[in-house]
Amino acid sequence: MKHTIFGESHGPAVGVVLEGVPAGLALDMDFIASELARRAPGGGPTATARREADAPEILSGVFQGRTTGAPLCAIIRNTDVRSSDYEELRYKPRPSHADYAAFVKYGGHADCRGGGHFSGRLTAPLVLAGAVAKLVLREKGVNISAVISELGGVRDQAAGEAEKIILDAKSELDSVGGAVRCTITGMPAGLG
Repeated sequence: MKHTIFGESHGPAVGVVLEGVPAGLALDMDFIASELARRAPGGGPTATARREADAPEILSGVFQGRTTGAPLCAIIRNTDVRSSDYEELRYKPRPSHADYAAFVKYGGHADCRGGGHFSGRLTAPLVLAGAVAKLVLREKGVNISAVISELGGVRDQAAGEAEKIILDAKSELDSVGGAVRCTITGMPAGLG
């Protein structure tokens, strides 16, 4: 499957177009909602204050609950938008964000509100696309899981340690990188 994401953090919606989705796939919207809920921020100090419902709307590619084989297009509306919070970013990019790179790439015309097209908000349509891919793989008996294996240079953090690493960086107006370990089970021999 091929995906294209679109939208900006403070535009009307973010979304995805998926090409190559097999026809006849039962689109389990409860499963998709549960995957989107996993991505939603919690209430802790490391989470964004932004609250979005992340309710996907399927615009095309599905009929009577099953994929048609045509491109699947879905949007997720942005409802918790406070654009005035980002006015200063037009002239003062945040460290460890794409603000400056977007400014340079698009000659100062990028939407700077909330990071625009480079916002973490664009992970919502990516999660939606991943959920559809998981449904396709589930039909074939393949399962994929992932865990954070390293955060801020620390491997296999103990409970609470990841939050401390994030909060320490946040107090210094910084962010941290990490690594993810993926596990795939049920893959037929000869593939991968």
